Amino acid sequence: MRESRSRKVSVSSMRHAFRTIVWPRRKLVFLGLFLVGVNRLSGLVLPGSTKYLLDRVIPHQDTAFLKLLIVVVFLALVVQSVTSFLLTKLLSVEAQFLISELRSQLQRHITRLPIVYFDQNKTGALVSRIMNDVEGVRNLVGTGLVQLVGGILTALVSVVLLLRINAEMTLYVFIPITVFGFVSMKAFAKIRPIFRQRGAITAEVTGRLTESLNGVRVVKGFHAEAQEDRVFADGVERVFQNVRTTLTTTSFVTSLATLLMGLTSVIIMGLGGTLIIQGSMTVGDFVAFTLYLAFLVAPIVQMSNIGTQLTEAFAGLDRMEEILHMDREGEEPGRTVELTEVRGDIEFDGVGFAYEPGKDVLTDISFRVPAGTVTALVGSSGSGKSTAAGLAASFRTPSRGVVRVDGVDLATVRLGSYRRHLGVVLQDEFLFEGTIRENIRFARPDAPEEAVLEAARAAYVTEFTDRFTDGLNTVIGERGVKLSGGQRQRVSIARAILA
Repeated sequence: MRESRSRKVSVSSMRHAFRTIVWPRRKLVFLGLFLVGVNRLSGLVLPGSTKYLLDRVIPHQDTAFLKLLIVVVFLALVVQSVTSFLLTKLLSVEAQFLISELRSQLQRHITRLPIVYFDQNKTGALVSRIMNDVEGVRNLVGTGLVQLVGGILTALVSVVLLLRINAEMTLYVFIPITVFGFVSMKAFAKIRPIFRQRGAITAEVTGRLTESLNGVRVVKGFHAEAQEDRVFADGVERVFQNVRTTLTTTSFVTSLATLLMGLTSVIIMGLGGTLIIQGSMTVGDFVAFTLYLAFLVAPIVQMSNIGTQLTEAFAGLDRMEEILHMDREGEEPGRTVELTEVRGDIEFDGVGFAYEPGKDVLTDISFRVPAGTVTALVGSSGSGKSTAAGLAASFRTPSRGVVRVDGVDLATVRLGSYRRHLGVVLQDEFLFEGTIRENIRFARPDAPEEAVLEAARAAYVTEFTDRFTDGLNTVIGERGVKLSGGQRQRVSIARAILA
């Protein structure tokens, strides 16, 4: 079942890659293919010229033809250099732009997933997926894909030229090359799931490291540095074992290529030497054949490396597709009501909720909160107070019953239209790195200064900021660590008031 699902995701990834990545950039890709074609064909001029140098210029001392040969080779080298520069400039820059676009696309989708997704995944792991999973995709538009096609083109032209020089020697050449191609296909099929595992392992290790750094005060408070060291070392070891497996496989392919290509050289040396002795092949033909053979072999070896890069790219796309296929929050077909104005009447009618099936946190809860009033939920720890607040804030949907806002079932409301009127102060307040003013303005970045000051005064933020040298422009550090718990709570209240 797992292999079938993986195969489906891979096919979907390839289709998605062509439809959304390659095809929209088809003009650039086609230009790259044209440039690489010109580049590879111009590169074949130099080995071809050796035949004429050895068989015509030197034996007949034809200096006029030598000058023409030098000019042609020089022009071919210029064309090769210019096209190489253009390929790198056009495709590498576009590939980096593509990576930035895909990261933004993935980030936009993840931030719109339901709260339950974030409860089940580590923050650091999600950061790793956004930043790392798309990195290998540069090879689909960058030099990887185009070089792969260019390598195939060079190999095909080289085969035609080799057949023209000597068909028998060319057929012998294909025996080790065919073996190499078969082994390479099997190797790449093996390492693709390993690349996918590497992304998952890296995300998991990054997630735990992020947690450890965010909770460094807890770690130090319980003298647990050694424990965290062991956990991280174990994670790094898993990454190393994965990398070692892929390196072993790819190095095996490269070593096999070296062996088979060396065997090919031995075959050519024996056959070519025999044919020259028999007089059925000139020295120029033999040298040209050897150089064309190098142009056939080099792309094949190069394609093994590019194949690894493309395999890594598609593994990253597989992981991207897993996320992009998840339904975003609020996309349920029943959410059609647009709230243009909210008075604030909230009603729970027979509400039940469970985080896990069969383990209810709330059971048949009913109460009404009139607009303009303050309601306190009192109960022991774990009795469902925060869950009820989360249901009222539309962070979760009831398993049973109805939560109404101004008489409208919250499950039918477009979340954006409701949350625009919502201000939230969480029990575990969260502040962003920056200034106090920036945190108050978080929900309304363009709010006028007077509104910001009014919210700060209403939440008694100015009571302590007036004592700071920079006032509301005081930088509070990551998660507001430079403020006390009470001060952070006041800034959160001010943020909610301004919202």
